[in-house]
Amino acid sequence: MKETLIRKIKELSLKDPVMVEGLPGVGHVGKLVAEHMVEELNAEKIIEIYSPHFPPQVLVQSDGTVKQVRNEIYGCDRQGNGPDLLLVIGDYQSATNEGHYELSGIFLDVAQTYGVRRIYTLGGYGIGQFVDKPSVLAAANKIELVEEMKGYGAVFSENEPGGGIIGVSGLLLGLGALRDLDAVCLMGVTSGYLVDPKAAQEVLRVLCRALSIEVGMQALEERAKEMEKIIGKLQEMERASAPYECGGDEDLRYIG
Repeated sequence: MKETLIRKIKELSLKDPVMVEGLPGVGHVGKLVAEHMVEELNAEKIIEIYSPHFPPQVLVQSDGTVKQVRNEIYGCDRQGNGPDLLLVIGDYQSATNEGHYELSGIFLDVAQTYGVRRIYTLGGYGIGQFVDKPSVLAAANKIELVEEMKGYGAVFSENEPGGGIIGVSGLLLGLGALRDLDAVCLMGVTSGYLVDPKAAQEVLRVLCRALSIEVGMQALEERAKEMEKIIGKLQEMERASAPYECGGDEDLRYIG
């Protein structure tokens, strides 16, 4: 494969949809949210994207067959129960800088083809320690979006994220602005060590408020409870291995 292949699976009529991107990243926060929405809202796959910019591998499935790695776009006709949606999910982000720009351009082309005027990108913001009560850090490509998103519970912190937003979640904001598309990035604050369904829940809550929709969270809640057990065991291991004189809960929250 020398060029990115866009494979149309189904034609779907949508009215002024909102695009939501949730590709793999820190804590898999965005991926968890977007895939959860696909399942809960019974979204239909409309596009598959295969690219030489993805890692050179296939994924082995539970039945023993393999699947070529790809990105996918799903459509959801809400029939008046909130805005129609385009949901971008996938196995990987690009492994190259060129691929990030190419794929972001493809997503924006699809967005404009369907008449999208607003995009939400989802991800995680790693802080290097376990988080008891996750918050949602945000960035936007237009100043008027900042106050709006604050009203939904998103937090805007000066000069954060300090290193900017890397990958598709950031480029859709920047390149989207060049096409006069509103775009917001919602980042669940997470340790960055593990898959974090708890942070994903918080991102989903803010997103649902922004979209004025309801999405069941039971599956995410169950995953969050399982992950809390794992984190608890890791913290116990840290306590057991830490020198006696280096007490204090704050120190024990870090994993080297």
